Amino acid sequence: MGSTSDMPVAEKAEKILDKFSVEYNIAVASAHRTPDVLEDLVKSCGADVFIGIAGLSAALPGAIASHTTRPVIGVPVSGKVNFDSILSIVQMPPGIPVGAVGLDRGDNAALLAVEILSIKDPILQQELSDYRTEMRKKSLGVKPKKD
Repeated sequence: MGSTSDMPVAEKAEKILDKFSVEYNIAVASAHRTPDVLEDLVKSCGADVFIGIAGLSAALPGAIASHTTRPVIGVPVSGKVNFDSILSIVQMPPGIPVGAVGLDRGDNAALLAVEILSIKDPILQQELSDYRTEMRKKSLGVKPKKD
């Protein structure tokens, strides 16, 4: 996260990652105010996927991507002017891509991370399939069976 004020969006990601039993770590490091801390975090981290959550200029996901070749997912955080954070994440220069999800969609960022991780994990693949089946049933109004 770019700052502690981004925690509500991170909590959405936490719920999804916990549901799929994916290990994660949450840290605060600003692309502008603590770039050295950010670089150290990225370079010392063994994560397979990064999620950068930031508002305003939202440089965090791009700054993370500049220090790694692993996938980075950017989550723009809403504020007084929403377009700045969205455009900062989706308009990356050639060669430093960042995947982007919708405004405040920490949950979708976590799901995308789980999808990336599932490429080499058949258990996660099955859990994602089951999750999608449950979403489908819920959207159709099918009530869960009681044991």
